[in-house]
Amino acid sequence: MELLELAGASTARRGPEASWVDALVPKAYFYANLDLFSVCSGLSQESGSVEQISLHCAEGSLEWLYPTGALRLSLSPRLPTGTAGKGKSPRQVTTCIKPSSTFRGAQIYLERDGILELLLSEADASLRPRVRCFNWLPKEKVALFLQSTLHQDISRRIAAFRYELRGDWNSRLSLPSRVCRPCNDTEILMAICTSDFVVRGNIRSVSNDIELQESIISVSATRIHRQKFTLFQPIGKYGKSTGNIHTLLRCGVKPGPGSFLFTGWLHFGEAWLSCAPRYKDFRRIYEDAHQAHENPCEFPLD
Repeated sequence: MELLELAGASTARRGPEASWVDALVPKAYFYANLDLFSVCSGLSQESGSVEQISLHCAEGSLEWLYPTGALRLSLSPRLPTGTAGKGKSPRQVTTCIKPSSTFRGAQIYLERDGILELLLSEADASLRPRVRCFNWLPKEKVALFLQSTLHQDISRRIAAFRYELRGDWNSRLSLPSRVCRPCNDTEILMAICTSDFVVRGNIRSVSNDIELQESIISVSATRIHRQKFTLFQPIGKYGKSTGNIHTLLRCGVKPGPGSFLFTGWLHFGEAWLSCAPRYKDFRRIYEDAHQAHENPCEFPLD
């Protein structure tokens, strides 16, 4: 993980001016690449300047210390191989940002084709952090524009947030317009091949967070087929692994008996549900596809 600090003109090279910004902040422009984690400081930045940064990673975080002037974050992600299928480009990209609980001193705009749209105000950020997502086409020129707000004392202001950029299949997780719809056979077979986690287990309980409009499914795992990070932790020396999986409250998830195959994605470090067929149903679907040579990947059955 690379730490990049942007402290002013002495550490960055000048770039071409952008016409739409001229009327807003007609000062110097600076360019730099942003990796997984970046810290920017406004102490040495002119009040009318704009730091130009390119976001190439699929996910990461940014901290803007003592915001002054503005930051323009151009979105040009190198999406993971296989995001949209082998040899294909994603039809659309989904970007999500999650402000920190201490986000202060700036507001975030979405810039699309030169038009600015307020995405996160400083007042909204002072409330409980909420994820903001939007879709865009790969050919579109899209950026996040962070504008500092006026304060007499900037010493305690830090504008920090995490971001994720996903393509086609994974975008269903970030803007879950159909996340409550049960997965069909094809989606289930794809989920076991492409998901961040695939876990067989039982539902222990379901709790609801009314404020966040989320349901949290507590799962006792009997077999962990895959997990991108350690989402399910063992309890005791010989205990079963347990973990939590999130979904939308409006999906109306309730605890039920039996064994399920849980699949899903990581969303800002949390497990989010994609498909969860009963294991007996999944086994039938997979065996039928395997017999017809239509399974997209091999999967071990008990």
